[in-house]
Amino acid sequence: MFSIPGKQAVSITDRAAAQISKLMEKEGHTGLRIGVKKGGCAGMEYTMEYVDEADPNDETVEQDGARVMIAPMAQMFLFGTEIDYETSLLESGFKFNNPNVTDACGCGESISFKDVEELQAEQNAG
Repeated sequence: MFSIPGKQAVSITDRAAAQISKLMEKEGHTGLRIGVKKGGCAGMEYTMEYVDEADPNDETVEQDGARVMIAPMAQMFLFGTEIDYETSLLESGFKFNNPNVTDACGCGESISFKDVEELQAEQNAG
């Protein structure tokens, strides 16, 4: 697992925590699992899914009634990410302010990351 003792893998803004908590209550789920997968024009995409039970290998972050589980394969890519929820006239949705992203496509749905070895070195130095 890629973590630094005493530091959560991701942070959740108050707006995101409120939205996640509302979704959990409405849908009756335990939490929201976040991951990454290959795809999109920049190489990788974020994934989000409702979960009814945590995987023992998930990193769990809880805040103000919101529970986010980070899939094991995504932990090093998401470390240091702030999860926000934004509402505008045209769209509403979760936004990932991720310091590990090196490139993103115009739609904001697809991202690419620093080299895996570079990410590991940064986390070990932190």
